[in-house]
Amino acid sequence: MTNIVPLLIALFVIASLLRMDKFFYLLYLLAAVYALGQLWTKRAMRQLRTERRLVNRAFPGETIQVTLRVRNQGWLPVPWVEMHDSLPVEMASPPFYRRVLSLAPHAEHRFQYTLTCDRRGYYPIGPMIWRTGDLLGMTPVLVGQQQPETIIVYPRVLPLSRLGLPTHSPLALLPAPMPLFEDPSRVIGVRRYERGDSPRRIHWRATARTGELLVKRYQPAIARDTVICLDLYRDDYAMQRTYVASELAIVTAASLAHHIIVQERLGAGLFTQAYDPLQDDVVAFSLPPRHERGQLMEILEVLARAQLYDAAQAGDTPSFDEYVRRASVSFPWGSTILLVTGRDVPALYDTLVFLRRRGFPVVLLLVMPPPETKHASAAQEIGVRIFRIWREEDAEAL
Repeated sequence: MTNIVPLLIALFVIASLLRMDKFFYLLYLLAAVYALGQLWTKRAMRQLRTERRLVNRAFPGETIQVTLRVRNQGWLPVPWVEMHDSLPVEMASPPFYRRVLSLAPHAEHRFQYTLTCDRRGYYPIGPMIWRTGDLLGMTPVLVGQQQPETIIVYPRVLPLSRLGLPTHSPLALLPAPMPLFEDPSRVIGVRRYERGDSPRRIHWRATARTGELLVKRYQPAIARDTVICLDLYRDDYAMQRTYVASELAIVTAASLAHHIIVQERLGAGLFTQAYDPLQDDVVAFSLPPRHERGQLMEILEVLARAQLYDAAQAGDTPSFDEYVRRASVSFPWGSTILLVTGRDVPALYDTLVFLRRRGFPVVLLLVMPPPETKHASAAQEIGVRIFRIWREEDAEAL
């Protein structure tokens, strides 16, 4: 019974008309049980506490152990509690976790389940909903909810040798008289502290004078930075293999960033336009080149969330070629530009020419391209090195 009030009213009317004591006794008994059940359930609901514990970052192939904890902090026992946690279908089957239990005073129960991280992505876990009521079911069920959390599964990171690319940065294959770095002996000013700046760069005198944390700006000698431009427009990948090709492009971008930052200890950045499920819109992600490990994690987090977008979602979003041209204004001078895309079109060749004329070394990585790539092949004549990426296992570089 979810509502006993009509029954109590009916018993009262019958008892009043028939004037039989047993109906009054039954009425009083049910009314007392109903009132006690409501007070008990509301009191127990206020004393229930739930908690979900998990590690919300992982790589493909890993598993995440989720621990649910429910505790009765009151002196009244809880006859029954039903817990229901919603899960993404990509990580669990069935896509929910449900348990029913009872709790003694100050009792606590813990439950565990495992999520499998097979695909990169941004996944919501929850909300976790719990329900409770009285033992006889005479009072309405009370419902509580714990806010959902998110799990980010990073893209797969492969060694460049497995991708078929050189073991050194593509910049090493391009004409450059010497690596570009800042000269710490030449201080040209100060700027505000940014996350990731080395404590050695802090200008303590200027900080003490202004009351704001400032770091030194050095004169750049030659900077050896790499900018990865990733194309995630759906139509720029072959229709019959859109998902596979775009995922391989993301794996390629992640592997390049990891190799440059971790193995070579050089700066790498990421520029891309993609659908962001967190903002439910197409967003331009701009991460200027940096060499700290924190930069790599930011790049991997963007690549975990980034999804393909189509013409219906694009709106006023510029094409990939136009976006790269506009973004190149903010690229550090002397940076190597890595273009990761899946389609060879005339506009791509025009962009390559544009970047070369601005003095940028450019590398083009075509992911599962069509058989004929005449425009990209013509780019080799202007000094653009081209790699064709087909598979993770035995990718071929031509």
